[in-house]
Amino acid sequence: MRERGRRRRLLGLGSRTGGALLKHRLGGQADWRALGEALFEGLSELKGPAMKLAQIMAQWDDLLPADLADELARLQRQAEPMPWGDIRRTLENCYGDPATYFASIEQRPFASASMGQVHRASTHDGETVVLKVQYPGLAEVLEDDLRQVHRLMRLGRWLRMPQVRLDALFEELAASLRGELDYRAEAEALARYRARYAQRDDLVIPEPLPALCGPGVLAMRHVSGTPLRELEGADDATRQRLGTALADWLTEELFTHGELHADPHAGNFAADAEGRLVIYDLGAVIEVPAERLKAMMRLLEATLAGDPMAMDEAVMTLGGRQGQGAPLALYRESADAVAPLFQPGPQDFGDVRVHRRLRELSPKVWAAMDRLQPPADTLLLSRTLNGHYWNLVRLGARLDMAARVRPLLAWASS
Repeated sequence: MRERGRRRRLLGLGSRTGGALLKHRLGGQADWRALGEALFEGLSELKGPAMKLAQIMAQWDDLLPADLADELARLQRQAEPMPWGDIRRTLENCYGDPATYFASIEQRPFASASMGQVHRASTHDGETVVLKVQYPGLAEVLEDDLRQVHRLMRLGRWLRMPQVRLDALFEELAASLRGELDYRAEAEALARYRARYAQRDDLVIPEPLPALCGPGVLAMRHVSGTPLRELEGADDATRQRLGTALADWLTEELFTHGELHADPHAGNFAADAEGRLVIYDLGAVIEVPAERLKAMMRLLEATLAGDPMAMDEAVMTLGGRQGQGAPLALYRESADAVAPLFQPGPQDFGDVRVHRRLRELSPKVWAAMDRLQPPADTLLLSRTLNGHYWNLVRLGARLDMAARVRPLLAWASS
């Protein structure tokens, strides 16, 4: 009965979203703020895959109408917590009596997300730890939720994306969401990343505590920090240090280790008291094969050269645009929009002129999806990199991107 009620609510939210999109396509004025408020209230309560999809969409803040994007962004920082009684059941399933392991557990979470929420706790030794607690019953409703999300994603046809690409994108998303329920894998990822970056003094990654982990609970040492989204008013030196650390880490992660932290919303990053970049939540890590990176770098090289024919060839090498009719004008406009970030010397990611052009370009790119036809894994990778780009924008980072990409372009050509 509960699952049927959940399904009806998801379908109702989907119908309301579809109605707004149809009205917009027909030239009407959709009330994006009202739609966003309805989605926030409904998804905040329901949690799960649909809320996660909305959080992902909120990261495409250069695509969505501003009022809708603002409301969906609240899901990343203001989602309603699940009642303590429900969370306690998960803790009891893991520990029996939680008092055996903990002197106290804060009932009010300090972070609530789509698949779980985070509570501070104190051990009997006086150590502060954090417990990431999976929402009870989520594993049981996941597959039904995914079916409803699949129906919602078919609204992507308003972007003229082929159904086969939408289905492939859904399978990528579904695999990611199923993986996020595996807290054992996330604990292993935390340990792997801590070992991998142990020599870097500009990064902090929480330490998992295997002895306190169990079904539906991931325990970590507490690492306090100021969330990245609250750092826009921090002093310039701190923001530049964090921006450099983020860019260096992403480059090493991709081009040395072939992996990428795939949940880039600002709540997953912070600055500790020493100004180091704190990286939270490794529940979503994707592999990025070297050949995929090389193909993307060849596309960047053609873009920086302002060569639309070479851009089209690179898009086809990536697995997209297999039909006729290269959108050469769109390629030229894309090259013009991207070029300022790659001029010699430090470029300001806080320069509104740059990302205003990128915002103006994004709807044109999406309108051409039926011609570009990017493969699903490229869409997800692009979404992730786009999220990291906007984190650099929030920090107002100044980076010499020309110098950064020069050796990577040479590597891609080797």
